[in-house]
Amino acid sequence: MTTLTGIGSTPLSGVGTARWFRPDALELPDRPDPETVDTADQRERFEDARDAAREAIQTARDRAAERVGEDEAAVFDAHEQFLDDPQLVGQIEDAIDDGTTAEHAVSDAYGDAVSQFEGMEGRMAERADDLRDVRDRLLRELLGVETADLGSLPDGTVLLAERLTPSDTAELDPEAVAGIATVTGGRTSHAAIIARSLAIPAVVGVGDALLDVTEGATVLVDGEAGEVVLDPDEKRRESVSELDAPVETERVSTADGREIEVAANVGRPAELDPAVARGADGIGLFRTEFLFLDREGPPGEDEQFEAITAALNAFPGERVVVRTLDVGGDKQVPYLDLPSEPNPFLGRRGVRLSLSAHADLFETQLRALLRAAATDGGGDLAVMVPMVARVEEVEDVLERVEGVAADLEREGVAHAVPDLGAMVETPAATEMAEALAARLDFLSIGTNDLTQYVMAADRENDGVADLHDPLHPAVLRAIDRTVRAGHDGGAWVGMCGEMAGDPDLTPLLVGLGLDELSMSAVTVPAVKQRVGDIDSEAARELAGEALACETRAAVQSALARE
Repeated sequence: MTTLTGIGSTPLSGVGTARWFRPDALELPDRPDPETVDTADQRERFEDARDAAREAIQTARDRAAERVGEDEAAVFDAHEQFLDDPQLVGQIEDAIDDGTTAEHAVSDAYGDAVSQFEGMEGRMAERADDLRDVRDRLLRELLGVETADLGSLPDGTVLLAERLTPSDTAELDPEAVAGIATVTGGRTSHAAIIARSLAIPAVVGVGDALLDVTEGATVLVDGEAGEVVLDPDEKRRESVSELDAPVETERVSTADGREIEVAANVGRPAELDPAVARGADGIGLFRTEFLFLDREGPPGEDEQFEAITAALNAFPGERVVVRTLDVGGDKQVPYLDLPSEPNPFLGRRGVRLSLSAHADLFETQLRALLRAAATDGGGDLAVMVPMVARVEEVEDVLERVEGVAADLEREGVAHAVPDLGAMVETPAATEMAEALAARLDFLSIGTNDLTQYVMAADRENDGVADLHDPLHPAVLRAIDRTVRAGHDGGAWVGMCGEMAGDPDLTPLLVGLGLDELSMSAVTVPAVKQRVGDIDSEAARELAGEALACETRAAVQSALARE
């Protein structure tokens, strides 16, 4: 029995038979004499390859949206942008005009781009992976190489690979694949995020030692410990079921009795049953964008009512937090004809659209929500407004809720006003948290965007990726300020950003005083299990130590000593 260590990506475990994924080498023919190259023909070949690649990316996107949700599928939007990147396309066309064949021009141009990010960490490394993914699509089209079929692997497969692209990972059948282990990769890579969404045990970044694992070997993947065990003995094999955090369907408390609500983020109806199966204490973030995207017109009031009541019915007796429409920024809805903005994340998105250009959509959504609140189980409904920056916005929302309630009353339509809250994701909201809490029932911290705005670092800009760090002391202090102010204002405070689902951060977040943590369903059992091991006083001391730090490295050191 040999144990290799890497980075635990999906905190689940599985055992099965090793099968190597080694895509056919994309070997390019020798470069011809430039004088013999028909540049018009090569340009046509390149354009045909782009068209085919674009179609394949769209197919992959649709499949990912169906299987893992819109947010995760958005990575393929970036792939399409890389495919049409003017600089890359221009470089390829110039090379063809100089007598280079299309495949060599593509390989050279994307190779130059990949080399800029090769060996980097974090989102820089992700960009290199995404560029390789797009390059290889183009080269397969140009060379006539078929794509490997990863969607029909035998049951009990532990897939080993040097690296997996998001496209590869989205193909996998979680019923057949017992685990994934890769030589390279990080926990936040797009492929790792998709694997986590598919609930496939995964360990990434194992290193070259993984290359020595032979095809057909028995391999255990422990995504909690970050271990790949070769030829595990019987005791270790039998421990597989014990390695996975058990599903706990009841609420959990810290060792000294403080209850922490552990809920799920849900982005489409198909995620409701998995969230129930993983023991989520309700829904901490129900994104309503799925109702509005990929269609030719907005959903009606009844359609939204049915979606909301379906979520409530999935979690009887548990709170369901529905976020009102959050488009603009990186989520575009063509039929709304939103104007192009130079800095869309700082523009008209979330509640800013709901209170201005698209107040009609907001009113329709509020009507559906107030009707749902009057149904059996509707008392558990809570409504959260995104992108709040001003107290006046909350007051405007409250007035509109009151107005919609009055309209429904006049029409004789059953309705009720649910609990109302704000998503805290701007520095302004953290500063005004007590005033917001005094007007609302709850606050929920969206750490992905809060980090973006606190650090002034665009989530989508790889050039500032190192700044987008939720463990930076500035972000932790913003979270701390929000929790304390929210409690002072009489509201409960939750977190629905990515860091809420990291079990390693659970003691820190409990120590910061959060009442609810909401995350991808797959990490619910691990976080629940972690909560049970926490002593509240020790967690508070850890949080205090982290808040006193001046650098991320110091925060990490504090967490490592925990």
